[in-house]
Amino acid sequence: MLRTAVANAMLRTAVRNLLVHRLRFALPALAVLLGVAFVSGSLMYTESVRDGQALVQRESRPDVSVAVRAAEPDGAGLGSGGGGTDADADEPVRLDGQLLERLRALPGVSGARGTVEGRALLVGRDGELVGDAYRSTGVNWVPDAHGDDPRYPLHAGRGPRTSGEIALDERAAHDAGYAVGDRVRVVVGGTARDARLTGTFTTRDSGPALGGAVTAFSASTAARHFAAPGRYTQITLTAEQGVSQAQLAQRAGKLLPRGAEAVTRTALDAEAVPEDPKLTYILLSFAAVALGVSVFLVANTFAMLSAARRRQHALLRTVGATRRQVLRLVLAEAGLVGVLASAAGYGLGIGVAEALNGLFGAVEGPGAPVRMFAAAPLLAAFGVGTGVTMVAAWVPARRAASVPPVAALGTGVPPAARTRRLRDIAGSLVTAAGALLLYDAASGDENLLYAAVPVLLTGLIVLTPLLASGFARLLRPPLVRVAGVRGRLAVENARRNPRRTAATATALMIGLSLVTAVTVGAFSLQEKVEQEAREGMAADLRITPVDFADVGADTAERIATLPDAEAVTALVPVTLGLPGGDTLGATAVDARAAARLHQVRVRAGSLARLGHGIAVTSATAAERGWHVGSRARVTTDGGVPGGDGGHDGGGRRARTMPVVAVYDGPEALSPALVSDRLLGGERGDASAQQRPYVVSVLAQAAHGRIGALREAIRTTLDNPALLVHDRAAAEAEAVRPVKPLLNLLYALLSVTVLIGVLGVVNTLGMAVAERVREIGLLRAVGLDRKGVRSVFRLEAVLIALLGSALGLASGCVIGAAAVAAQGSEVLFPWGRLAAFLAASTATGVLASVLPARRAAAVPTIEALTSDTE
Repeated sequence: MLRTAVANAMLRTAVRNLLVHRLRFALPALAVLLGVAFVSGSLMYTESVRDGQALVQRESRPDVSVAVRAAEPDGAGLGSGGGGTDADADEPVRLDGQLLERLRALPGVSGARGTVEGRALLVGRDGELVGDAYRSTGVNWVPDAHGDDPRYPLHAGRGPRTSGEIALDERAAHDAGYAVGDRVRVVVGGTARDARLTGTFTTRDSGPALGGAVTAFSASTAARHFAAPGRYTQITLTAEQGVSQAQLAQRAGKLLPRGAEAVTRTALDAEAVPEDPKLTYILLSFAAVALGVSVFLVANTFAMLSAARRRQHALLRTVGATRRQVLRLVLAEAGLVGVLASAAGYGLGIGVAEALNGLFGAVEGPGAPVRMFAAAPLLAAFGVGTGVTMVAAWVPARRAASVPPVAALGTGVPPAARTRRLRDIAGSLVTAAGALLLYDAASGDENLLYAAVPVLLTGLIVLTPLLASGFARLLRPPLVRVAGVRGRLAVENARRNPRRTAATATALMIGLSLVTAVTVGAFSLQEKVEQEAREGMAADLRITPVDFADVGADTAERIATLPDAEAVTALVPVTLGLPGGDTLGATAVDARAAARLHQVRVRAGSLARLGHGIAVTSATAAERGWHVGSRARVTTDGGVPGGDGGHDGGGRRARTMPVVAVYDGPEALSPALVSDRLLGGERGDASAQQRPYVVSVLAQAAHGRIGALREAIRTTLDNPALLVHDRAAAEAEAVRPVKPLLNLLYALLSVTVLIGVLGVVNTLGMAVAERVREIGLLRAVGLDRKGVRSVFRLEAVLIALLGSALGLASGCVIGAAAVAAQGSEVLFPWGRLAAFLAASTATGVLASVLPARRAAAVPTIEALTSDTE
C-alpha cells in the first residue's frame, strides 16, 4: 500500500511538473514528434504499398493456376523438366504449339493458353511515352470462336488480326488520348511503329494497376516481336475444380523439355510481391538521425530543469524520498513527454503516410488504404518515441537523484576536474579511433564507413565540451573588439557551462555534418559522372534508350542513310571465350565506322582491318602478352569470315583470330573490339531471338553539322524511347538521376538541422528563466534592453558557429572518405560550404530572437528580487 501511495504521489508530482513547465518541454517534445512522424509514416506507407501490390497480384489473371516457362538459373521451380528433348543449354527452350496441346490434354486441366509477352511502349498524342515503361507490356491476342479474348474482354471495337493492328487496355488508351480507329504509335524492340487501334479492352493484369500499359498484337506479330514464329514465352494452365495447383504442376512437369519449369500460382504471387520501397529505408534512416539529434535536445532540457529544481528535489529527499524515487520522478516526466510526443507524432505520421501514398503510391487508382492503426507502426511509434525520451533523460535523472539533500540546497556544484579530464581523454581516444576507421575506409574498404561515421561523431560529441571552451576563448578577442562588454559577457556565458553549450551545439553539428558529407559526396560524384560522360562520348552523338527500353537493331542502319552522318555504328556487347575457360568482354562495332570515332587512339595496327580480327586496349594487350599479329583462339556464337577454326559444338564456333590493332579508348569501347559481322543473327524485323542486343548507337557528323544531324535523327526515328545526346546533353543526362535523390536527402536532413535550431532556442529560452537575477544586475549597472538582447544574440551566434564549425569539418572528412573509398577524386564545393556557414550564423541570430526579447522584457526590480541565479 505504501509503495502504491508513493508511486501515485510521484506520478501526480510528475504530471504537475509537466503542466507547470509545459513551455520548456514543448521544443524537445516537438523534436521527438518529428522523428516519430518519420518512423510511423514510413512504416504505414510501406504496409500500404505491400498491401496494394499484393492485392493487385492476387486479382491479376484469375485463369492462371500453373505457369510453364523457361527455368530460372537455379531451376528451383516445381516440376522442372528433365526430359523430352536434348536441346543444348544455350538454345532457347521450345514452348510451342505441340507442347501446348500436350499440356491441354492433361487430366485436371480445364484450359491452356499460349502466352507471348515482351516490352511494348505506348506513345501518346503529345509524342511522350504513356505509363511506366517497366510495367508496360505487349501481349498476344488469343481470340475464341467469336473473335474475343477471354483474358482481355473487349470494351470497344475488336481484337487485332494483322501486323498493322493493335488493341489497348482502356485506361492506357484514355491516358494517351486515342479512340478506336486512330493511328497509334508504339515502340517494340527499340523501334517505333505505327498501327491502327482496332479495339480497347479491360484487363486484370497487374501492369496497368501498377502504372503500365498493355498493348495486344495479333498472335503472329507478337511471336515475331517477342519470341519466334510458333513459339510462346509462357504457357498458362487453368486447373479443374478439385485439382490443386501443386498436383497440376507435378503432372505438367513430366511433359516439359529440359530447361522449362512449371510454377504454381502461389509461387508466382510470392515472386511478384516486391521488396519494401527504397523510400522507406531512406525515411527510416533519417528518422533515426532525427531521433538521435533529439536525444541531445531532450537531455539538455532535463539537465537544465534538474539544475533549476535542485531545491525541489532536495525537499523531496528531506521529507523521505529516496534516490530511486527521485530518479523515477524525472523518468516519469520523460515518459509522459515521450507518450504525448509519440501520440502527436503518430497522428502526423498518418498524414505523412497519406501524402506518400498519394505521391508515390504503387497502385494506379483505388489501392490499399493506409492502415492507421497497424500494429508495427503503432508499437514502433510509441516504443521509439517514449524510449528515446527516457534514454535521453536517464543521465540527468541520475544526476538529480545522486545529489545529497544538503548539497542540493546550494547554488550548484561544478563537475569535478577529474571527471572532466576522464571525459576529455575518452573523447580524444574515440575520435582518434573514428578517424583511423575513416582512413581505412578511404583506403578502399567502404564497408568500414558504417562503423567509422558513428564512432567519429560519438567521439566529437564527448569531446565537444572541451572544444566549446577553447572555441569561446578563441573568439573572445574579436567579439570584444566588435561588441565590447556585450561580447565578453556572451563569451563568458558560453564558457560558464561548456557541457550545456556543447550539448546545444552538438544537435546542430550532427545535422550539418550529414548535410556537408552528402554535399561533398554529391559534388565529387557529379564532377566524376560529368567527366566520364565527356570522355565516354566517342562520337559527336550517342543514341541511348530510356530506362527499361531498347535500341532497335535497325537504328544504326537508318541513321547511316542520313546525309549528315559520316560514320555510324551500333555497340553490341559480346563475350569471347578463351582457352582454359577464361572470357574476354568485347564490343561489336561497324569496322569502317570504328576507325573514325573520337576518343579512340590507335597505338599499333589499324582498325580498318577489324573485319579480319580483333582489336584490344593497351591494358588488355599488356595483361595477356598480345601485340599486333598475335593470334588468339576464341569461341563465339555464329561465325566470322575467314580464319581456320572449326565448330566447338552446340552451335558455337571456335576460331583463331589475329590481333589487328592495339588502342586506347573510353570504357564503353573497352577492353576489346570486334566486327559486327561476328554476330550471327539478323536485324530489322527478325524475330526477337535473332536480334542482337544494342546498347547504344554512335554517330559521327559532317563538319559543323552536329545540330542538323541530331534533329534529323530525332525526326527520322520519331521514337521518344530513344535519347539523342551530344556532349552537353550527355553530361546533363548523366547527373539527372542523382538530382531527385539529392533533393530528397537535403529535405530530410534539413529536419535534423531544424531540430538543432530548436535546441538553440530551447537552451536560450531556459537560460532566461535561470538567469533572471543576472539579467537584473546587468540592467541595474546600465545595460539597456537592446544590450541584453545583444548579449543573448551573440551567445546564440557562438553556439551556432561552434556547431557549424564542427559539422562542416567532420562532414568534409566523412564525405572525402566516402568519395575516396569509391576511388574517385575528392572535390570540395567551397561556395556551398561558405553558404552553410553563413546560414548557420543567420540561424543563430534567428534562434535568439524570442529568448532575447523575453530576457529584455524582464522588469529590473523583479529580477533583482528573484532567487533564481
